[in-house]
Amino acid sequence: MSFIAFLILGLIAGAIAKALLPGEHGGGWFMTLLLGVVGAMVGGWLGGMLFGANLGEFWSIESWLVAIGGSVVVLLIFGMITGGRRREA
Repeated sequence: MSFIAFLILGLIAGAIAKALLPGEHGGGWFMTLLLGVVGAMVGGWLGGMLFGANLGEFWSIESWLVAIGGSVVVLLIFGMITGGRRREA
């Protein structure tokens, strides 16, 4: 999978992860999408290493599941670090 395809997958996975997690999260949509890309990378790395998931195809269900799972984990960790608070400008 190309870098651009992986970036798009991460952005979509971040949006799906935000929709799956209940409650408010700090950082807004931009931070969520950025964390989604990081989560997709982490999920892809762990999925490939632990489960031998084939991440070469964009439309593979394995790619989407590990990207969304990684994004959920990264968003949960970010929420614990920031305490789920929102920054007011």
